[in-house]
Amino acid sequence: MLEFMPLVLFAMICLVLMLGYPVALSLAGTALAFAGLGMGLQSIGIDAHFDGSFLAAFPNRLYGIMTNQTLLAVPLFVLMGVLLEKSKVAETLLDAMALLFGSLRGGLGISVTLVGMLLAASTGIVGATVVTMGLLSLPTMLKRGYSMSLATGTICATGTLGQIIPPSIALVLLGDVLSSAYQQAQLTMGIFSPKTVSVGDLFMGAWYRA
Repeated sequence: MLEFMPLVLFAMICLVLMLGYPVALSLAGTALAFAGLGMGLQSIGIDAHFDGSFLAAFPNRLYGIMTNQTLLAVPLFVLMGVLLEKSKVAETLLDAMALLFGSLRGGLGISVTLVGMLLAASTGIVGATVVTMGLLSLPTMLKRGYSMSLATGTICATGTLGQIIPPSIALVLLGDVLSSAYQQAQLTMGIFSPKTVSVGDLFMGAWYRA
């Protein structure tokens, strides 16, 4: 039964999210509930493969994340996306692109793709781009005769460009993880002046890929 605990945890998270609870509270609350369950099973002699000392390191882990200068880019990217939406810059850009490609067949779809690509590259987050483009362009595309599947598919596909076009939040997070893992690997190999994998290196790789 215990080997299926990760699947039960995943299913419980999905259930709590579908019930409408906030994402942060759902993820953290469900994980802490299962951690408590694991500690309870350990206390009655059932090997739940969970060590309660992991929770003791939780405050230090949080402090390390809060003082990490690399991860400071994540809330700033989100702030940029909110500013672009609230200041109507994205809406103005979409209107200008629609006028530019209006004479072409599927011009509105091309405009949505280009604006979404620029927005994804500037905000670096998929969710902000999809939500913003959905609010701005989906009603217009439906009025112009686009099918629901084509309109929503275009917006979702455009938002995923934020993962490969720098700057990207995913690359910032991967840069921090890969840098630590690469340094640990070099130290294990006896290299005591390890090199790092910077976020800039990942951005350059993403540009070459794009």
